[in-house]
Amino acid sequence: MDATNLNVRVDKEVKAHAEAIASALGMNLSTAVNIFLRRMIACEGMPFEVRLTPNAQSRQAMDDALNHRNLIGPFSDTASLMEALHDDDA
Repeated sequence: MDATNLNVRVDKEVKAHAEAIASALGMNLSTAVNIFLRRMIACEGMPFEVRLTPNAQSRQAMDDALNHRNLIGPFSDTASLMEALHDDDA
C-alpha cells in the first residue's frame, strides 16, 4: 500500500473521545479514519445520512405543501410567476 498523510484539525476532546472509541473497537484512529474513507468511496458519498433539521418556518411550509394549503400557482408563464413572487400579499 502506497500511503500518504492526511492532516485534519479537530477539537482535542473530539479526538480523545474518538480515540477511546476506536481503541475499544481494537483499532487506532488512523484505521478508523481509513474505514470511514473507504466507506465514503464505496457509497460515493457520506456513509451516513447528513441533513439539517428544518426550522419552524420550513416545517410549516412542508406541512402546507403536503396538505395542499397556502399554495399559489400553477402559472401559465414566467411573468405571472415573477409577479406572484414579488406580491407581498401572496
